[in-house]
Amino acid sequence: MAAGIVASRRLRDLLSRRLTASNYSGLSINLRLTGSSAQEEAPDHSYESLRVTSAQKHVLHVQLNRPNKRNAMNKAFWREMVECFNKISRDADCRAVVISGAGKMFTAGIDLMDLASDILQPKGDDVARISWYLRDIITRYQETFSVIEKCPKPVIAAIHGGCIGGGVDLITACDIRYCAQDAFFQVKEVDVGLAADVGTLQRLPKVIGNQSLVNELAFTARKMMADEALGCGLVSRVFPDKEVMLDAALALAAEISSKSPVAVQSTKVNLLYSRDHSVAESLNYVASWNMSMLQTQDITKSVQAVTENKELKSVTFSKL
Repeated sequence: MAAGIVASRRLRDLLSRRLTASNYSGLSINLRLTGSSAQEEAPDHSYESLRVTSAQKHVLHVQLNRPNKRNAMNKAFWREMVECFNKISRDADCRAVVISGAGKMFTAGIDLMDLASDILQPKGDDVARISWYLRDIITRYQETFSVIEKCPKPVIAAIHGGCIGGGVDLITACDIRYCAQDAFFQVKEVDVGLAADVGTLQRLPKVIGNQSLVNELAFTARKMMADEALGCGLVSRVFPDKEVMLDAALALAAEISSKSPVAVQSTKVNLLYSRDHSVAESLNYVASWNMSMLQTQDITKSVQAVTENKELKSVTFSKL
């Protein structure tokens, strides 16, 4: 019992130190040596609209990679994001993901020129068939961002410059959001004559918890700047520029990837379940979940490291 109390105190003290640490510079020094330009291409990830690199051990960096088009979301993007995150979900070596945008902004949203034929000239020879075709397109595009939630690995969005239209749909499906001081967010769909239909209207109210603000943003398409995004809870941190933000996001991903993958991925699954269910339902779900997950060797390894005064980062966890 005494050993258990000591271990508990050590775990609490260690957690407290990490949670109160406000300066990421120590974590990012080594990351600067392997910036996004120097990162190696991840195997089995070759795309037209995305660039996927191995940022460091257990961490993948997914970049929206159409900088000359302001990372506008073309047909390839909607297909490739699903392919990419399905692969990441099955990748036992990956434990955390960072999503960013190449070039001067995160994304300008939907590439209307590329998608015009599908949206403005849909297939079908009567209302029913045209409607059926459009519904199929919408549900497939919804999966482009839902696949991020379905991926059990934590996903960190690192946003700079504009995050417009579909960009808001994307980041609200992510688990953590960081942004640079120059970032702005815009639910742009009403300005092009449609209601957002791939996630913003469903996720944004739950992310920021302010229905009045969500309504204002969605009805007017006004820009929300970085400081307001921080104040309302859309992002958890704001950084001076893109480079500092990416260093911090990659450092955070490295920190997460050092933890037990059983613990981290179980936490994500249960957080998302709890978002959409009652407290009673969620407690029942986590009890059923943990009746198997509590049998993991990761608990024994973690407690042993603490009792032996070892750094938790020194523990080697098996792939999941």
